[in-house]
Amino acid sequence: MRRTGTTRRGALTATGALALGAVLTGCGDDDKNQGRSGPVRTEAEAVRAEKALRTAAARTAALTLAHYDLAAEAHPALAEGLAPLRTAVREHTKALSAGAGKAAAPAPPAPGPVSADAKAAVKKLAAAERRRADAHAEALLTAEPELARLLASVAAAAAVHAYLLTELAKETAS
Repeated sequence: MRRTGTTRRGALTATGALALGAVLTGCGDDDKNQGRSGPVRTEAEAVRAEKALRTAAARTAALTLAHYDLAAEAHPALAEGLAPLRTAVREHTKALSAGAGKAAAPAPPAPGPVSADAKAAVKKLAAAERRRADAHAEALLTAEPELARLLASVAAAAAVHAYLLTELAKETAS
């Protein structure tokens, strides 16, 4: 692998700092509604909202996992390099599905055909990770603090995955 200006340690440090900032932002008084704008939620509404957020986040992660599976199947030479990222996405899916109830195992639609070009397949995978990071970051706006911390962590990890996949695409032969 060629050296870039950004090292893996630097990227992970920056990601950790972002996640820590998101965690500290989510911390506050024990009163869930204090300092929040908008209508006050009942406990049942909060539970339904959390389940809906978890289900949507788990579906997004499962779709990304399907992208990894298709890319590894279409390009066996990439499978070993994608394995650690795929494992992390699988764990994210499990963590997000934990409180989603019966809808925890969404069946995502097939992500479509994988490019015959390995470089293009990795770029498409990086784009899927960017979409996942954006979706989780957007969900932070309405999530309760505990779920917000999880979403922030998963969004940061997805952003790092996107970066690593972008770098891998630069090194992958067409």
